Amino acid sequence: MTAPPPAPHPSGPPSQPRNPLHGVTLEAMVTQLADHYGWIGLGQRIPVRCFTHEPSLGSSLRFLRKTPWARDKVESLYLFMLREAQRADRAHGD
Repeated sequence: MTAPPPAPHPSGPPSQPRNPLHGVTLEAMVTQLADHYGWIGLGQRIPVRCFTHEPSLGSSLRFLRKTPWARDKVESLYLFMLREAQRADRAHGD
């Protein structure tokens, strides 16, 4: 008698439907923030050299991947931007 095949393993981490950062890459966050605020506005909100002196997506990503405190600031600003957009949508929907 042969053993039944093992149950398939779930692919990837468990779903996090209530986590707005789930599935959002750092590159997508920085791109959306730069599009929304511009590099100057982003540098004013998060004053780090990668946003204030010759900013580029590549240099910003390299810095943010090595610097957890700066990445935390980017994630916080991204969440703030999402909340503000939701508030604006609700205000226009009334």
